[in-house]
Amino acid sequence: MYTTYFNETHDEARRNIRRFVERHIQPHINEWEEAGTFPREVYKLAGEAGILGIGYPEAYGGNSEGDYFMSLVATEELLRAGSGGFFSSLMSHGIALPPIAKWASPEMKERIVPPVLQGEKIIALAVTEPGGGSDVANLKTRAVDCGDHYKVSGSKTYITSGIRADYYTVAVRTGGEGYGGISMLLMEKGMPGFTTGQPLKKMGWWCSDTAELFFDNVVVPKQNLIGIENGGFMMIMTNFEAERLGLACYANTLSELALNEALAYAKNRSTFGKPLSKHQVIRHKLADMATQLEASREFTYRVAARMQAGKPALKEVSMAKNFATKTSDFITYEAVQIFGGMGFMRESLVERLYRDNRIASIGGGTYEIMNEIIGKQLGL
Repeated sequence: MYTTYFNETHDEARRNIRRFVERHIQPHINEWEEAGTFPREVYKLAGEAGILGIGYPEAYGGNSEGDYFMSLVATEELLRAGSGGFFSSLMSHGIALPPIAKWASPEMKERIVPPVLQGEKIIALAVTEPGGGSDVANLKTRAVDCGDHYKVSGSKTYITSGIRADYYTVAVRTGGEGYGGISMLLMEKGMPGFTTGQPLKKMGWWCSDTAELFFDNVVVPKQNLIGIENGGFMMIMTNFEAERLGLACYANTLSELALNEALAYAKNRSTFGKPLSKHQVIRHKLADMATQLEASREFTYRVAARMQAGKPALKEVSMAKNFATKTSDFITYEAVQIFGGMGFMRESLVERLYRDNRIASIGGGTYEIMNEIIGKQLGL
């Protein structure tokens, strides 16, 4: 029996977000990509449109709490602007805010969550370190207990929205070695000793600001502790499941955009006296691309349904992320191949999709880490 994952409310949200993208984003996205940034006011517009509030409690200005499919709708429609970098920066709160919305004190929730969802403030997640990557359990940034405050020293890297953020959800070591000694702290721009580096230059995600963070004995009040001391690793791991589902959807949407571009080009571009689409080798490429996308998207939706039903999905979401990113590696590569020389030009959307895709199998836990998780879940 065919399963419908989206209802009328989802469809209405999809139409509204699509109109938002067409009006506020699409006309400017190429300019923003070349500039390496986009106006801060876009956050405010997205907040007013209710986009930033998707998945958060109504009490703090959110909507659709617990609805994974509404989050997938937002991901799919925002990505139709054709920029992974824009999407990742605009929605950086999607990985930074959940620990606060779920585990912070009522006072912190009231102070931080509403202005972020309204687009008045920007928040970033700071977990990855220069020497750590996916090895979260061995992070080195240290928070020393000094009575009513911590003193934080260390550094973070590859932090999305790292330069323009106002708030930072930071993973630090408050206890001993390993996963049991990690806590989460709220840090704020302007704290003495807290500095950011220059914007990092990347293969893709050009209009997303990505930065290094440096902490030199930064004084952080104890009331900025999120949840309980040494309970941060569980927060990070819980957060990862939703992030990995989002990355699977991200990869599928880039695949869809690349496939659509390739289909249109193959029908309109002629070689050897006939359209590309009339050459069997090209038709078969497109058939394989469409087949893999269909399978990947259905699998991702099925995993989302499992998560929405409250069932354990660590293995399945890791599989979905790996399957989707393998698929998008294939589809974006073949789309550029079908375009030929034009696919190598920055004026072609497929060129940007190819670059923006590459991070999908790295971010949120690498392809190899996902396979390790899957292997353990299989009892290996």
